[in-house]
Amino acid sequence: MTLLKTLTKAPGAAIFIAALSLPLPALADDRPEITVAVQDIVTSGALDVMRERSNVGARVFFSIFESLIDFERQELDLPQKPMLATEWRQVDDLTVELTLREGVVFHNGDTLDADDVVFTFSPERFGMLPEQMAAQEDGKQLFTSNVSGVQGKVPPPEVAAIYKRSWPLLERVEKVDDMTVRFVTTQPDPTLIGRISRYGSEIYSQQGYAAAESWLAHAQKPIGTGPYKVVRFEDDTILELEAHDEYWGGTPPIKKLTFLVVPEVASRVNGLLSGEYDFITDVPPDQIDLIEREAGFHVVGGPITNHRLMVFDKNNGAMQDPLVRRAITHAIPREAIVDALWGGRTRVPAGLQWEYYGDMFIDGWEVPEYNPELAKDLLAEAGYDGEPIQMRVLNNYYTNQVSTAQISAESLRQIGLNIDFQMKENWQQITDPSDGKRAIRDWSNSAPFPDPVASIVNQHCQNGGQQQTGEWTNEEFNENCLILERSMDQDARKAAFARMLEIIEREDPGYTVLHQNAIFYGKRQDIEWEWSGLQSMDFRTENFRIKGMQ
Repeated sequence: MTLLKTLTKAPGAAIFIAALSLPLPALADDRPEITVAVQDIVTSGALDVMRERSNVGARVFFSIFESLIDFERQELDLPQKPMLATEWRQVDDLTVELTLREGVVFHNGDTLDADDVVFTFSPERFGMLPEQMAAQEDGKQLFTSNVSGVQGKVPPPEVAAIYKRSWPLLERVEKVDDMTVRFVTTQPDPTLIGRISRYGSEIYSQQGYAAAESWLAHAQKPIGTGPYKVVRFEDDTILELEAHDEYWGGTPPIKKLTFLVVPEVASRVNGLLSGEYDFITDVPPDQIDLIEREAGFHVVGGPITNHRLMVFDKNNGAMQDPLVRRAITHAIPREAIVDALWGGRTRVPAGLQWEYYGDMFIDGWEVPEYNPELAKDLLAEAGYDGEPIQMRVLNNYYTNQVSTAQISAESLRQIGLNIDFQMKENWQQITDPSDGKRAIRDWSNSAPFPDPVASIVNQHCQNGGQQQTGEWTNEEFNENCLILERSMDQDARKAAFARMLEIIEREDPGYTVLHQNAIFYGKRQDIEWEWSGLQSMDFRTENFRIKGMQ
């Protein structure tokens, strides 16, 4: 006889059973609710790591998603560490095998296994099945499920484009057993382990994706393994996350985490000082002293793995002459910008590279010197006749963006260029080629893993953003792209990278680096929290504590 049957036969059983059916009192949850005021949450309207490729997206995604391999994000040299995979090994030149972490639970209650990893890197997820591509071309069925019998969603075509850029040599991800997967490439890839750890390689729940009504529905409430899960998302307004208490890395320290869009710097600063916000992002250096003069507040941050660029379209007007673009690269007072706008809190880097590249860093390389007289001579040699040159700028998406652009535009005018300065509302307007006048635009490039492929190839080679938007291309540069991306000879790769820098930063400029970007966060002083050079905000137990709270 079962215990329940025994109890029901005992005296007073009805009262006992009734007591069992009463709701238990809720356990006290005294964890804090934290609000972060940001200038933006995403730029694409989607919380999908293969659609949203932005600095602001990198900030919020680390709370929702996780990759197989990660970095020690609060350390300056960003060493790799296990995340959803506990170990990995190079099986052969084409294959990396990873062992998955046991007991990882997705936000929907499913347990992570090899099927989820295989799905995350499947053609279906990237919208690359024939039926999905046909639906994309049709346009009428975009973002719908069950297209032509395919059990899946139809992502926008940008997802496949980003996949091809991020994984040009990946043939497949295969299941070895329930907790083991293999990444197999079409040819040796010297950056494969780095790609597995990069932003954009976060793992999705196969069942969570399948259960969503559409790609867009999932992209606005995705299912990941991170310490916080999405409960509300309104584009350009708010992202509300709540603790995922089954998180494998320990109970999250925050009950409710809210990212609130507050575009104006002054409003963010005032909200922090009034107690409305616990954190604010993108604090300009000239506001740091103002915040720290107030008792109970503190500013943290510094240079990140992101460089600010001025990007050129070589196909329009006077910009077709490389001498004009070379003149622009010598006209920018980079050090003056860093001193005046950043108070020396960042720097002018050695071109589009970072020291954490290790042996692939090109020692001795520098950005073009500031030399207005040389710039004028180059314009004279080009025969520049005063034709207007359009310069497109967003309103402080980046810290000090407008001020930097204004100083740069005036510097270009000083060498004789007729700059048509245009403020734009969004990235679509910034990159729009339809008027045939696109010439100079603002941008930035990040390095999400420690190899030049992470930035210069991903953004400027054949599948990169700049060539995909039709702004710039160079045959010799593209030949060296293939060497850098595919050769297993590190000496040959480094030589190719050095030549690429010579071409795109000096001989046939596609961009010019302005400065290393920096991010500063204002916060309550009683909150112990460390920032990351990878731009993510980490609110896990080991990186968040309020003084005086257990």
